[in-house]
Amino acid sequence: MRLSGKEKVAYGLGAVGKDMVYMLSASYVLYYYQDILGVSTVAMGIILLVARIFDAFNDPIMGIVVARTKTKWGKFRPWLLIGTITNAVMLYFLYAAPPTLSGGGLIAYAAIFYILWGVTYTMMDIPYWSMVPAFTQSGKERENLSALARSCAGVGSALISVVAIITVNAIGKAVVGEEAPSAIIERTGFKWFALIVAVLFIVFTLVTCICIKEKSSVDMEAASVKDMFKSLIRNDQAMIMVIAIVLVNTAVYITNNLVIYFFKYDIANLSWQKDYTLFTMFGGGMQVLAMMLFFPLLRKLWNTMKIFYLSIGSAILGYAVLLAMALTGTKNIYILFIPAFFIMSAVGILNVIVTVFLANTVDYGEWKNNRRDESVIFSMQTFVVKLASGLAALVASLCLHVFKIGGASKDEVVTEVVKASGSSLFGLRLTMTIIPIVVLAIAVLIFRKKYCLNDEKLKEITTELSTRR
Repeated sequence: MRLSGKEKVAYGLGAVGKDMVYMLSASYVLYYYQDILGVSTVAMGIILLVARIFDAFNDPIMGIVVARTKTKWGKFRPWLLIGTITNAVMLYFLYAAPPTLSGGGLIAYAAIFYILWGVTYTMMDIPYWSMVPAFTQSGKERENLSALARSCAGVGSALISVVAIITVNAIGKAVVGEEAPSAIIERTGFKWFALIVAVLFIVFTLVTCICIKEKSSVDMEAASVKDMFKSLIRNDQAMIMVIAIVLVNTAVYITNNLVIYFFKYDIANLSWQKDYTLFTMFGGGMQVLAMMLFFPLLRKLWNTMKIFYLSIGSAILGYAVLLAMALTGTKNIYILFIPAFFIMSAVGILNVIVTVFLANTVDYGEWKNNRRDESVIFSMQTFVVKLASGLAALVASLCLHVFKIGGASKDEVVTEVVKASGSSLFGLRLTMTIIPIVVLAIAVLIFRKKYCLNDEKLKEITTELSTRR
């Protein structure tokens, strides 16, 4: 039975809330603790990376727990709801650090709640994406649902990118007054903005849980942790996709973490928040448009493999143009839309494609290993995306530390323009462009050499699996 329109909308709405939460954490937690609260950049980089290493053990285990769950509501929805509620609570506390904390106490607070945020996000994210193969049959319906979910996730990410800073600033001024130091305004604004996002997240997930249920899944005996890791290691195509997702997302998240510093310290004018919002609005719009329009159009012309290479090439071109503009001192926000178009359009398309590729590795794993481990395969996606954000945050924090950028806003009022030295800005520009180019080039080389699940191979696998069943 085909998916109804109601089910598609409900599933997509869950992705909107899920990625609103993720983007708020991935893009702004470093800025919140380092630039607003004054936590050491090195300490924050270590915290963000250690949390991701912890997830290396937590995420696959959670995938096994989901696979073994049996309730009258299915095995996915209970964890989806539990994970959402607990993650929403952790998100609020992550951005509600007590003003009395400082030094080691503040570092400990950041570490505890960021790790707990990651654990609870896993509880929700794994069952959500596991529904892709369990909710659909192989082929066009799965690809369409993946594209829809990724498009909606892009909408959630774009919403946060567009409204976060300007809304945080507005809320902060409304609560503490326009004459307060900028750090107090932003600190207060982030606290209440996180609460709003947390509530919306719970509401959207409730709609998802009420309206959908799994329709197809292959029964299997629950494996031990040891057997499951063996199964993952044997699924070479899943491992290749893990590496590709880590590299692509690391490149993107490095820029996401640093672009706010670029506007605050490089563009450096009184309207930097409005310029940043305008830039992210354009970039977010391109990302959503790419998922909803560009990908379907390109899919009519080429297969997903060709579109993947085209997207990587577009992103590299965008970063090269951004580097050239940054080195020449371009500060015109509208000129910066040119590299944003190439980069964010590529990001939108890649978000859809990697999900389709990863879903295909579920069928490949069953074909090769006689096991259909959708929850565990998709737990890898959860982990690698968070690992990428951790690696990117570490690179960004080291950049801020080495080039002595940020942390200056603690005692400043909002009427002042914050500046950085020329050498600091030069280092910032190179880090947010050259490193992503190198990382994306490595991703292409590995993917081209190792990934083999083209349309012909997938058709062969699907036919044989149908015969077995």
